[in-house]
Amino acid sequence: MHLFSYVDGSLHCEGVKLDEIADRFGTPAYVYSANTIRENYRRLDTALAPLDHLVCFAVKANSNLAVLQILARLGSGFDIVSGGELFRVLKAGARADRCTFAGVGKTREEIAYALREGVYSFNVESEGELERINEVAGSLGMKAPIAIRVNPNVDAKTHKFISTGKSKNKFGIGLDRAPEVYKVAASLAHLKIRGIQTHIGSQILEAAPFAEAAQKLADLVKQIHAEHGLEFFDFGGGIGIVYDEALKSGSPDWWLAQKPGTRITPEDYAAAIIPILKPLGLRILFEPGRFLVGNAGALLSTVQYVKETPAKTFTIVDAAMNDLIRPALYEGWHEIVPLTESAGAIKPMDVVGPVCESGDFFAQDRELPPLHPGDRLAILSSGAYGFVMSSNYNSRPLLPEVLVDGTEIHLARSRQTHDDLVRGEALLPV
Repeated sequence: MHLFSYVDGSLHCEGVKLDEIADRFGTPAYVYSANTIRENYRRLDTALAPLDHLVCFAVKANSNLAVLQILARLGSGFDIVSGGELFRVLKAGARADRCTFAGVGKTREEIAYALREGVYSFNVESEGELERINEVAGSLGMKAPIAIRVNPNVDAKTHKFISTGKSKNKFGIGLDRAPEVYKVAASLAHLKIRGIQTHIGSQILEAAPFAEAAQKLADLVKQIHAEHGLEFFDFGGGIGIVYDEALKSGSPDWWLAQKPGTRITPEDYAAAIIPILKPLGLRILFEPGRFLVGNAGALLSTVQYVKETPAKTFTIVDAAMNDLIRPALYEGWHEIVPLTESAGAIKPMDVVGPVCESGDFFAQDRELPPLHPGDRLAILSSGAYGFVMSSNYNSRPLLPEVLVDGTEIHLARSRQTHDDLVRGEALLPV
């Protein structure tokens, strides 16, 4: 669900007119709906209630401190992939002992930092990492809690760049080798086996791949639990969201009537996996990211030029691929709507940014109402993998992030200045 809708012809986020935000903070700018995040978290948490479980938000999806603070206050744990993300979680008021630390390339410094802060568990991706964590823990006179990530070789039927559960992906230990690697872990003096983990990919829109992964791992989890004693099974994340036609209002499940069987709800997800996971008798961890925040965000932008060519119409806006890279990187589709509702006849156009790359586009051959210089747009479903993947390419300042909570507006990050762009750099001596 989300709380973006037209009211009297003007697009609002909760109780705030988005034109007001554009007037106050300029464009481009990110806007997030606090109550969308809350409701998505509560709905998933409720669906999983039959399990002893902990929802751990995947910080990589959106690491803004205000967003993390909202989730921490709801009782969320956190899935982190770097020392920097742990630092952010702690700054937001959360605890390290509710964090799982994932990622294939953890450095010694990151491992030591997480151990000192009391991280709940490291999700271990390789035997080399086991040895490194053991070594760092030994140097600190500590025992490191670990869970080995097992790759179930399940095709999540998602984009190749966000598929993680197949044998050809870089993540995890193969299903057939997991018992052997757990024996290695048990032999290392400074490790404490705490759990087992898996994650098959992102933006998954069907329940079947999750059920398949749970079924393939259930016997292994039982075996490892019997041999080594486990506290939890971390089932990862990956629940997809609606990107197309995301603005339609009404029931949170409106899309089911539009495209039956092509969208997954929290209830679908829970129904598919609870019968398999509950008999394990373990605490189950979940690591959603996009599901909680994706549809809670929009990128506001202003049309600069409309360029007509014999081949097509280019609508050039002030946002760019450095602000939202998903269309260029993942062929990601985002609904684009004007801030002021238009009744004009739609026409195909490319919505593009000012960056000097042909890949700098948000939509190609998209049918939209007539647009003119000065018109404002919202690029929807930008709350996940939006700002967090942005850069200063073409020396463009990073955007402000604005959080709306009912009728309250909170500037959660200021727009960078030109001075910020060169902070930390130094000219050669004279």
